[in-house]
Amino acid sequence: MNHQTDTIDLDDLVDRYLAIWNDTDPAGRRGKIDTLFAGDGRYVDPLATASGRGEFDELVDGAQRQFAGLTFRRGRVFDAHHDLARFTWELVTGPDAEPIAVGFDVVEVDSTGRITRVSGFIDSMPA
Repeated sequence: MNHQTDTIDLDDLVDRYLAIWNDTDPAGRRGKIDTLFAGDGRYVDPLATASGRGEFDELVDGAQRQFAGLTFRRGRVFDAHHDLARFTWELVTGPDAEPIAVGFDVVEVDSTGRITRVSGFIDSMPA
């Protein structure tokens, strides 16, 4: 099912958001962040917070160093309405691999389709 507001395809937005977490090229990642995130966008999860594009970029860079070689993929849950999308994600070693970590994010967008807030939850992490 395609989850869409009047003008924003939230399925596509979530895919582009996850692509940020998987882009290991600093310039490419930053370009994706600048396109997708509002300048004052905020990210918060149990382990970290970031305000603005620069802090979010640093957060993603740190996660990529911590989980080198792993990728994020969309999990089984996806739902959206108005300017909100909620979805699960999985951190994996490969396309068919069992997840190492699982989480749940809620993304809020503005009228231009840029992310203004991500509220993240971690369901399971490696010990």
